[in-house]
Amino acid sequence: MGERREAAERLREAEFEAFAAGAAGRLLHVAVLLTGDRAEGTELLCAALSRSYADWFRMRGEDPYACTRAEIVRRFAHRPWWRRPRGGVLGPLDVRERLVIVLRLYEGIAEEQAAAQLGMPSERVRVITLRASAALRSRPARGGAAPRVREVAS
Repeated sequence: MGERREAAERLREAEFEAFAAGAAGRLLHVAVLLTGDRAEGTELLCAALSRSYADWFRMRGEDPYACTRAEIVRRFAHRPWWRRPRGGVLGPLDVRERLVIVLRLYEGIAEEQAAAQLGMPSERVRVITLRASAALRSRPARGGAAPRVREVAS
């Protein structure tokens, strides 16, 4: 029984290492966009990856990238108010707007999926996407030009 458990543990480690090596860069970018800070984004990613590692066998049949991204979103959404982001590219946006913009525009997930992940109606996600995109377009960038925001077809 002990050998089987050790073999399963080695398999989990190998699978998880392969997943983390392939997905960590993009997941880190998601976390940094949300937090507005690389150190906080790294901390958020490490916590989410730790949770994914612990749940690795329970994730069978599910997309580990989507599960880890959902953990990043959950942890970011439930952070204390004093740890809320104040800067970064998405500086003028509040927490909900950041979540919607990152999921919809950066990650490119559908409105319905974003709504389900955030626990809000899809119409609300659409409205937040439009409002946040307009806020980002109207804000002059450091170079003087407004940042380009990619439109997502519904």
